[in-house]
Amino acid sequence: MKSKDALRVLAEVTAYQWGMVTSAQASMHGITRLDLSRLAAEGQLERLAHGVYKDAGAPGGPHDDLKAAWLSTEPKTMGEARIKDGANGVVVAGESAAHLHDIGDFRALRHEFVSPARRQSQRSVIRYRRRTLNPRDVTLVESLPVMTMERTISDLLDEVGDLSLVADALRDASRKRDLDLERLRTLFAPLARRNGLKKGDGAALLDRLMEIAGIDPEAVARRVAADASIGPRVAASYVDGLSQEDIARLVMTPEMQHAMRSIQESMAAIVRSSMAPQLADISAEMVRNAGVDEVARRISAQLVNSDVMEKISRGWGAALSESIAVKPETLTAIREAQKVVVRG
Repeated sequence: MKSKDALRVLAEVTAYQWGMVTSAQASMHGITRLDLSRLAAEGQLERLAHGVYKDAGAPGGPHDDLKAAWLSTEPKTMGEARIKDGANGVVVAGESAAHLHDIGDFRALRHEFVSPARRQSQRSVIRYRRRTLNPRDVTLVESLPVMTMERTISDLLDEVGDLSLVADALRDASRKRDLDLERLRTLFAPLARRNGLKKGDGAALLDRLMEIAGIDPEAVARRVAADASIGPRVAASYVDGLSQEDIARLVMTPEMQHAMRSIQESMAAIVRSSMAPQLADISAEMVRNAGVDEVARRISAQLVNSDVMEKISRGWGAALSESIAVKPETLTAIREAQKVVVRG
């Protein structure tokens, strides 16, 4: 076939495949391997991989090699049709998926794919694994079917096993979007025991990875509670964002209520002993005229500008730190209360 005729035919194919075509697809349109070799020699086509060519005039991208490898896994079928297969087809996995999502620091020396059917390749740069994926664990990135970030992290944990490397990927992924933590716990469950945790305890494994990644909220909470200088400021900022209705919905265990009463009594005692003159000026008439909210605002303003804040800071931090350290159920109560507020 003449070059100009071959290019015209190929253009209709490459337009839907990132400017790429396989030799098998070209053959189905009457273009031989010899035609492809001649067009490559003329600079009209670029050979990307065994049996995969690209229009030399098409823009390139950082994932061209991966796209070419994916096309080569089913060389006769158009990519547009294959994308519709989703979890039933060939899906980018492992380090290749991490590279596509731009999470973690993996070398991705081979193109990794999974498929529900057993596959083999003679090419050392392609690796197949047999996996049956839930459709919810497959998404499209760069028009390639790929494991979601949650499934990718789980796959890396299964295949790579290095917790520090996987934790890096988890941290990168969490910065890109809110991850489905419940899905991660489910995916991690079969991997918990091999990582030294109770069988099926995906939640504990996720907690460990989050702590390694430096995104463990409970570890942060413990550090805040132990630092008396910032504890009250964190609490004030949090409470300031809640309405009275929000606070009323908070679920408190008896242990949490006891801890809060201890903190409140300690703070009230400090205020009474340190601010007696200021409190004496607040009459019942002022409360009636100005309102409770205004009186509270005035007291708060005086607190911020006095040495009382330092005393409250020390007392609040010590009380909360002791409560969390001695009673783990208290920390659970805080976590459950925050969930209620967020849902509300």
